Order: sequence, then structure tokens, then C-alpha cells
Amino acid sequence: MRPWRRKKVNEPSEWFLKNGSAFLQELISDSNGISNPIRFFSSEQILKATDRFDPNCSISRHRFFTWYKGVIEGRPCTIKKFTDSWFSEENEREVYNDIVYLLGLKIAKEVAVAVTYLHAAFRRIIIHRDINLTNVFLDKNWNAKLTDFTFSVSLPEGKSWIKDKVVGTFGYIDPVYFSRGLVTEYTDVFSFGIFMLALLLGRPAVFAGSDGVHCNILDYVKDLQERGEPVEFVGGSNDMMPGQMRMFLDLALRCCQGRSEDRPKMILVAKEIKLIEKGLLDCSEDGRI
Repeated sequence: MRPWRRKKVNEPSEWFLKNGSAFLQELISDSNGISNPIRFFSSEQILKATDRFDPNCSISRHRFFTWYKGVIEGRPCTIKKFTDSWFSEENEREVYNDIVYLLGLKIAKEVAVAVTYLHAAFRRIIIHRDINLTNVFLDKNWNAKLTDFTFSVSLPEGKSWIKDKVVGTFGYIDPVYFSRGLVTEYTDVFSFGIFMLALLLGRPAVFAGSDGVHCNILDYVKDLQERGEPVEFVGGSNDMMPGQMRMFLDLALRCCQGRSEDRPKMILVAKEIKLIEKGLLDCSEDGRI
């Protein structure tokens, strides 16, 4: 299964024009044109990080690509390598977005703050609707930038939901939104929960399991927990304690609750991530606010 490709439909450009490119530029621009928030890495860096794409560095295999884990400049990362049968000039531009750095709580905290800003800073709540790893870039100072507001939509003033077409990236879409077409602030909360799981596990939202069957990351984690098996964390920073990682996982799963009303608001999510990062929550407790 592959994420929906936006270039095959006309709706995204219409949504972007309706919501305004000026807002996007104002929200994510903080460099005044001095720096480029997109990082490029040489083939030598990538080959070294993956030990020349050694099978032992493989995380999961798909039909047209394989995910590898590695370290570049001392930081954990995941790298998607496409097979020759899939790679083409048309798809070349998409490869760079799939080299995603996993900086644990730092990225999660900064993206959570950005989403909270969208939900709380305006009289009309803005819903991003496409929070995923490939829409987060890092600037030269390793600050996370939430990008791509193509599918963003603002709720009517005083309203908490609207009904609209289902758009987004497969694996990150809120099941309530998917089944009923209801867009709420909790639509972003669910996607952010999947985003957190991807950071923690160093896996894409949908991946091929050991039996070759595609699995979504939420079901994968729940299955491990039901069987009493540990969840292996590969995306955390070196100074994080195991208790902090477990609390981070607990928060991600609460964001991914099936019912919207059981999920926390983004402002609480951002606050809790900051507390977990600072070690202010008791790691023996469940970490709830």
C-alpha cells in the first residue's frame, strides 16, 4: 500500500488557493530567505550510515522500496531506498522527503507546538489534515518545521467540526474522519499520535511485516502489547530514560484512541511532551496531566 499521490487529483491546488499560500509562508518562514530548511546529504553519507545498505540495517521491505536505519552526524535516521524497477525521473523528487531524522522528543515537541498554534491561535481553528514524517523538515539548527498546508482547512468560527472529503496520507488518517468525513481538531491529534509512533519505532506508518503482509504501526504496537512483548524504541535521543520512552509511547497511544472524545487536545499533548522531556513527570506513573 502506498500513500495517496496528490499530483493525480486537482482538489489539492484548489484547497491551497482557498486557504491561502500567504498564510503558509507566514507560518513556516523564519529565516527571511537566508537559510534553506531542507537538508541535502551526499551519497557517501548515506552509504556510510547504512553500511552500504547492508541487509542487517534493513527495518522493513516493501514491494518497491526498503527502509534502512542508520546514523548520520551522530543522529539516528531512517532512509528509504527504492528498487531500480520503481525508480524513475518522475519519482526522483519524492526521495528527498523520505530521509527523515528521528530526534525523539525534540521533533515531537516542536511539531506539537506548531499544531497547537494552528488549533488555538486563531478565532477559526485550522486543521492541518496531513501530519506525517515526510511533511516535517529540519533547518540548519535542527529545528523541526511543519510543512505542506495543501489540505489544511479552517473550521467555521464557533464550530468544532465540518464534514468534508477524506484526504491525507494513508496510515495517518483518523478512522473517525475516514469513516464519517468529520473534520475536527482531533483529526490532527490522531495523525500526530501516529507521527509519534513512527518517531519512536523508526518505522513508516504502514510497513511490510516479517510475513510479507502489510501492517499499520498502531496495530503493530497494540499486538505487541497484547502478547506481552516489549516495544523496541529506535528513534529516541541518547539521554532519554526508559521510563520517559514508555510515557512517550503511552501519550502516542492516547492520541490514537478510536473515539475522538478519548483523545487529548493538542495543547495538552504539547505540554505533556515538554514535561516528559524535562523529566518532571513521575516515570512510575502513567504520565497523564
